[in-house]
Amino acid sequence: MDDRQRLDRATAHLEPPFAVLDMDALRSNAAAMVRRARGKPIRVASKSIRCRAVLERVLAMDGFSGVMAFTLPEALWLVSIGLRDVLVAYPTADRTALRALGSDEAAAQEITVTVDSPEHLDLIESLRTPHPIRVCLDIDAGFVAFGGRFRAGALRSPVREPEQAAAVAADVAGRPGLRLAGLMAYEAQIAGVGDDVPGPYGRAVRWMQQRSRRELAVRRGRIVRAVRQVADLEFVNGGGTGSIEKTIAERAITEVAAGSGFFHPRLFDFYRGFTGRPAALFALPVVRRPAPGVVTVLGGGYPASGAAGPTRLPQPYLPEGLRYHPDEGAGEVQTPLLGEAAAGLRLGDRVWFRHAKAGELCERFPVLHLVEGDRVVEEVPTYRGEGMTFL
Repeated sequence: MDDRQRLDRATAHLEPPFAVLDMDALRSNAAAMVRRARGKPIRVASKSIRCRAVLERVLAMDGFSGVMAFTLPEALWLVSIGLRDVLVAYPTADRTALRALGSDEAAAQEITVTVDSPEHLDLIESLRTPHPIRVCLDIDAGFVAFGGRFRAGALRSPVREPEQAAAVAADVAGRPGLRLAGLMAYEAQIAGVGDDVPGPYGRAVRWMQQRSRRELAVRRGRIVRAVRQVADLEFVNGGGTGSIEKTIAERAITEVAAGSGFFHPRLFDFYRGFTGRPAALFALPVVRRPAPGVVTVLGGGYPASGAAGPTRLPQPYLPEGLRYHPDEGAGEVQTPLLGEAAAGLRLGDRVWFRHAKAGELCERFPVLHLVEGDRVVEEVPTYRGEGMTFL
């Protein structure tokens, strides 16, 4: 059987729309990520999974340790259900959640929140919680060139130079209610930008990434040394799925973060250093045949976050040879699809899609159907299915 036949057989008892997770593919992807990390632990980015049962399965595998959460309420929930060592990778202004963290001794020992300025420190300290709060200093990992006229990378932290990082670290050290536990820097321009792209754009991406890696390795090393003069760091986190083998090469790095590599969504098809197997898919039913060479499926308008454009749309994956109508794209309630494969589709047939990103798929579906071979072996709730919609 090919993949389409296998998935159709496994889910014959289900009525689409629904989402599946191919466990063979997930395990293969996870093993490949561990090989790329070459012994350094991988912290699992929960935003790219958003399913408790899958998070627990991944964390039980060798090579993975700790969670990178995306909100503090999520982190509090994860710790309450038994997960440990949770880093909230984005700053929070949620006073209620910060009070809950600082009032729970067990949670305060397992959760670390991210800061990048004295303002964050002032906010946390103003709550006067009974237990100290662990913090992680976020560093700007972006690439700047041509005298500041060019920048690549996410606009995250204002802290970029060693002296800036050391000053914030010293500020933390002077506040009894805070403890600096770690440092992180996410090089989005490397980890999140595919380099296997043809033409001038691809050459420009590779040029930028090569220079960015060199600059960041030196600067990050200097920052870590400067901060270690002030605090005994437990961890230095960096990278993402797209940069694992590059980030771990830096001596200053003690762990890498990754998440999208488990599901291997469409945007991760464009990297020269690794390949993966599509693991997370969703199926939509054919509900119309409006014209020769055209079928219409129910739903489909599930764009990914980021700068709007065609790359953020789900990919019509199986059967091969389908594409969006240029004037309609992926629709809110229905999506017309064009191509030779449309001629062989009947009402009720499934079209299988891949989301452009990873965990965002789970905000659309309450359940993931876990597939082993040609069988659904389990149904597990997503964050949405458990009523946990943190963003």
